[in-house]
Amino acid sequence: MSNSFASSPVTAALPTADEAVAHTLLNCLLREVSGPEHETAVVDGHLLLRLSRRDVLLRVALRRTSLLGAHRFTGPVQEQGARGWTEMDWRRLADQVQQELTLRTGVPNDEFRGQLASSHDGVATALAALAARTRGSSPPDRPPLDHYLESEQSLLFGHRFHPAPKARSGDHDTWAAYAPEALTAFPLRHLAVRAPLIAGETAAPGADAVLDRLRPVPDGYRLLPAHPWQYELLREHPLLTAAIARGDVLDLGTGGAPFTPTASVRTLHGDEAFLKFSLNVRITNCLRKNASYELAGAVALTRLLAPVLDELTARFPGSAMLREPAYRSLAVPGPDGRPDTSLLEGFGVIVRDPLDSVLHPGLTPLLAAAVADEYPISPAHISRLLAEGSYGPQAALDWWAAYLRLLLPPVLDAYTRHGVVLEPHLQNVLIAVDDHGMPRQVLFRDLEGTKLLAERHSRTLATLPADVASPIAYDAQRGWDRVVYCLLVNNAAEMLAALADLHPHLEPALWAEVRYVLGEFGNEYGYSPRLRALLAGAPLPAKANLLTRWERRADREAGYVRLPSPLADDVLTAWSAQ
Repeated sequence: MSNSFASSPVTAALPTADEAVAHTLLNCLLREVSGPEHETAVVDGHLLLRLSRRDVLLRVALRRTSLLGAHRFTGPVQEQGARGWTEMDWRRLADQVQQELTLRTGVPNDEFRGQLASSHDGVATALAALAARTRGSSPPDRPPLDHYLESEQSLLFGHRFHPAPKARSGDHDTWAAYAPEALTAFPLRHLAVRAPLIAGETAAPGADAVLDRLRPVPDGYRLLPAHPWQYELLREHPLLTAAIARGDVLDLGTGGAPFTPTASVRTLHGDEAFLKFSLNVRITNCLRKNASYELAGAVALTRLLAPVLDELTARFPGSAMLREPAYRSLAVPGPDGRPDTSLLEGFGVIVRDPLDSVLHPGLTPLLAAAVADEYPISPAHISRLLAEGSYGPQAALDWWAAYLRLLLPPVLDAYTRHGVVLEPHLQNVLIAVDDHGMPRQVLFRDLEGTKLLAERHSRTLATLPADVASPIAYDAQRGWDRVVYCLLVNNAAEMLAALADLHPHLEPALWAEVRYVLGEFGNEYGYSPRLRALLAGAPLPAKANLLTRWERRADREAGYVRLPSPLADDVLTAWSAQ
């Protein structure tokens, strides 16, 4: 892609950290609580939202309304009182939400406020760093990132529908050293481990060679790279210190090429490789370590799904999956003689396919979440790809149609034909664009979210260890909910929203194109009952991040709320007539 992108036509100013936290909380309330309870309204350019159990009425000004209810907000949140509307800061809003959810669920959550404060700190830090870079007072201490890595490191606000998208454990200085939004890069920590104490699997011989080439080690040893932050978290583990004292593990220090953190924080890119490390740090909802079943599951899925993924790429040549063909870790025996779990999982690293193994020549990959960001922070943003003055509404529709035809069919075919649940949310999709910013290929990544329908793959699942098979097995309805949520609510709807920000009058036409592409798929590959229901306007599943976090459930146990669908033909006709 060219070295410069067009200036953004979006004029909305960036929110303050206070506003970003408050707007995100309102998004969650609207989607999971007040919306399903029919306690919302749009009046005089404002969203009104009632917390019914405490009879609290809130409002916020609207930049734009949305057919899906994913409105764009601006300015502070206000609360109705005896003297009219008064502004409330994010802390008071958090208190109101905390009290409402306690009454709703009957269960308190004393972690909630701290997680919101942590997220606020993360957003404030990222905004301050951006402002410093913009003023030129904080020059980068390394060469500029390419467009791909810049897109990975541009997410200042995180998930719009997670109550604390930038919540994280760890101190401020550590995050400044390792967070993607800090535009950082750093060398890996290298350990040399006696070969018998290496745990690992490969889907094919040599799939872990990328690890061995990072640094030479003495004969009889294998290289084990570690995230330097994770090494600091584990360096005083008694079994590790004893292994180092015996010479079973050699600490070679940091070195080699710098690696750049991608949007997930723990997956690093460098030396033409992607390495997904364990990181005993809580980010949003989860401790980001590679559980033992996830290490084995990544390689197992790479091996088992090879024919399916090959067929999908042959059928849909504009798509491909970055597979995970190897993992390696440290297998120091514990008192029971078996590998210590905390070290096995803590030092587990998964090898992911490099971009050049699947990327078509001449294309530039960009993180979908950066393209669809609510604000045009990244050069990858859709407003930069569709240059103001050069492209009008029709070009936006053309871009959208091209993207949908790359994104939707392979995911739907994987489910209907193969019983495979892909997870194409915005952080798991790369959009490869040509020199004109048009999408020409989509790349899916992160096999952790890929699942198999149990009724279709019972024999295959039976061949795997139970602790590996169970997390990757979904029933058909759960799998469909996951596909529709990731594909339409998380990915397509958010990309559509970014396009509608540029051309608000196009929103019905953008949804109509989603319906049309779904119909194209049905015409060519068959209408399953679930696809027919989707086109008829069945409610869309949306992951309940707020309620999941409140109830302290693991992310894999998250439930769904149902959103009124904008896909039904009569709904689109009515909106187009307005």
